[in-house]
Amino acid sequence: MGDAPWSGAPGPEVIWRRADDGVRLRIALWQAGGRGTVLLFPGRTEYVEKYADVAAALTGAGFAVASIDWRGQGLSDRLASPASMGHVRRFADYQRDVAALVAAAGALPRPWHLLAHSMGGAIGLRALHRGLPVASAAFSAPMWGIAIPARKRAAAWVLSTGARLVHMGARFAPGEGPACYAATAPFEGNTLTTDRDRYLATQAELQAHPELALGGPSLGWLGAALWETRALARLPAPDLPALALLGGDEAIVEPGPIRDRMAHWPRGRLAGFPGARHELLMERAPVREAALAQVIGIFAGAAA
Repeated sequence: MGDAPWSGAPGPEVIWRRADDGVRLRIALWQAGGRGTVLLFPGRTEYVEKYADVAAALTGAGFAVASIDWRGQGLSDRLASPASMGHVRRFADYQRDVAALVAAAGALPRPWHLLAHSMGGAIGLRALHRGLPVASAAFSAPMWGIAIPARKRAAAWVLSTGARLVHMGARFAPGEGPACYAATAPFEGNTLTTDRDRYLATQAELQAHPELALGGPSLGWLGAALWETRALARLPAPDLPALALLGGDEAIVEPGPIRDRMAHWPRGRLAGFPGARHELLMERAPVREAALAQVIGIFAGAAA
């Protein structure tokens, strides 16, 4: 997208790469000083433009930044019909995207650090166990569990697993559809942020660039995500400094697995933000600035 709506940091270098299975991916590289590089893993439905202000804070602190549109979202190849469906066959496929990002960022300064939000937190934790070469990691509301009401959880497992077994995973999960939540839901009662201006700015961006928007997940994505979060819960904490950020009003990912994981991470720490919602890096200024300060602090400490 030549006229990408970069609203914060100067526009990055945007490059295109193919994963080893042929999926075309969009990668953004923000050059900066020699303090190191942050690999920024977005969440489901997100795209690199959304993190322009986060990149501005990180580059202002001396870090280069490398980010990506995951397969099936942003301007990377969409994987289902309609294209608004958030679909993936296996969560392991996202590791192909990680490999492409790491290769594209190869010349950026070391040490490297990981900043991962929501679904990116699940992808990031798996990548750490696969040897992602970072010195530290920070997670924003990581998707180590999905917030599904107890009365619907069993049905979610049965429907999503069954759909994958009979090769019908590329259908919207029950209650989901092509509409993009961030583009259409009113600010009042939204589950993402308490910052009205940022929320409305994101809506305006998506309305101006509907090709960036993504609707609900497929049954295939849901089943893959449930199996991956279950598998991740059984793995030990990686051996590196880590920070997890969690809003007090989190309603998209499960807080329990985050608290449990960080309680057992030897060099890990959990930072809570009362009254904040899912997108801590897009929250009102006091929350966003405090969260970014802690993120930059752990990166700087690991780089020292």
